[in-house]
Amino acid sequence: MSLPSSQFPDLYDCGVLVTGGGSGIGAALVEAFLRQGARVAFIDIAEEESRALCDKLAAETGKRPEYIAADLRDVEAIRRAVAAAAAAVGPIRVLVNNAARDDRQALDDVTGASWDESLSVNLNHLFFASQAVAPHMRRQGGGSIINFSSIAFMLNMPEIPAYATAKAGIIGLTKSLAGRLGPDKIRVNAVLPGMIVTERQKRLWLDDAAIARMQERQCLKRMLTAEDLVGPCLFLASDCSAAMTAQAMIIDGGVF
Repeated sequence: MSLPSSQFPDLYDCGVLVTGGGSGIGAALVEAFLRQGARVAFIDIAEEESRALCDKLAAETGKRPEYIAADLRDVEAIRRAVAAAAAAVGPIRVLVNNAARDDRQALDDVTGASWDESLSVNLNHLFFASQAVAPHMRRQGGGSIINFSSIAFMLNMPEIPAYATAKAGIIGLTKSLAGRLGPDKIRVNAVLPGMIVTERQKRLWLDDAAIARMQERQCLKRMLTAEDLVGPCLFLASDCSAAMTAQAMIIDGGVF
């Protein structure tokens, strides 16, 4: 599937920061904002994939996103990365908190360390990235924060207790941040993807049978890909959603 062709003029020359932008959904978003004419930075821990993405997009579009290597489990590293992004692309008006890792773990195998690791990877950094970006958005009179949750926490999946907890928590975090930042004209919304089939998912978790079972549950009988998240995110980032905040948008092909 190709990226949506719709143009959002207010995103042109807009400063955008995407976490986990080196592959999968994040890479699709980096490319989409770049093609809107935005000035794009992204954070990722995977340097080889991220630099390859920058080279690919520079060759295809003539524009190179700014890659910032950082471990989002480290609060100080998040703050440094946000400062570096603002220095590279100018005032940040859009933050997409996309980074996550949906590791599987049986209930009896969960430890205090593995639980904390999952919440660090899947929840904590959304708050601290938003906290770090908020002053930049206030100074320019507003902005949009898009938090990636998931329908996973509504599916009663037994092998992802910590991940499901994090993704449910993102809904609460989104509403709390929206209440706090609304007076500053900063909107905060959440996106809940369904089964988005990426290369990582196919390599680790998904086979044809699993994909077919989910498609049976969907109203739309097709495979969902990273590109299906592009249009909703561009909408939430743009002035088209200027009165929309504290909301959760489900993009799952009609499971819920």
